[in-house]
Amino acid sequence: MDTSAIGGCNPEAAICTRAVTRDFQAGQQTITVLHGIDLDVKAGELTFLVGESGSGKTTLISIMCGILWPTEGEVKVFGTDIYDLSDDQLVEFRLQNIGFIFQQYNLIPSIDAASNAAVPLIAQGMERHEAREKAVAMLEKLNIGDQADKLPNQLSGGQQQRVAIARALVHEPRLVVCDEPTAALDAASGRRVMDLLKEVAVAEDRACIIVTHDNRIFDMADRILVLEDGKVTHDGTDMPPSDFGDH
Repeated sequence: MDTSAIGGCNPEAAICTRAVTRDFQAGQQTITVLHGIDLDVKAGELTFLVGESGSGKTTLISIMCGILWPTEGEVKVFGTDIYDLSDDQLVEFRLQNIGFIFQQYNLIPSIDAASNAAVPLIAQGMERHEAREKAVAMLEKLNIGDQADKLPNQLSGGQQQRVAIARALVHEPRLVVCDEPTAALDAASGRRVMDLLKEVAVAEDRACIIVTHDNRIFDMADRILVLEDGKVTHDGTDMPPSDFGDH
């Protein structure tokens, strides 16, 4: 782990967290899910976040994306302290800079696949016909261009997941954060998605972090972080001996 800038964020980090803690209330009890996370995520690397269910992975990436506030600590994304922004500024920052692939897809049920994938572009002000063209092109890269006119309930789970991936990538965000992007896919489709993530989301000025249990794709990571009980216990290029990939 690069902790060279502990006490202040590394200006070269794509994502920097310092002393990030997150508490939740359960009745009268306070449960601490994250314990003072100090972490730098580099641009140009495909970073995997791995750990048992309940270890704090989804909480951590939600904080990195400005979806969930930390109880304490500092979070910077490409040098911007996202929790110093107003609510409106944070929404705009996410729209311009972050693509999030949700585990539950979160597609809009009343519009077709291409329109779902085009949502970020339309929100940025692009004309609908142009946004749709770009969305269809992204769906084609994911081998579901022929499903562009179908509603979410007409798609399989794997197809819905690829629409959600297209939506996260279509506006070419600087940061892509994925929660189990290959979980509903067969091995070949999963590798194709990972290849596309590497192509679109990994560059000198971009970063991609993936939460996964999928041991079929561990070899594609540039860096693997293991989270246990709200703490980073491993930071390296390979998985340590564990059963995290068996779920």
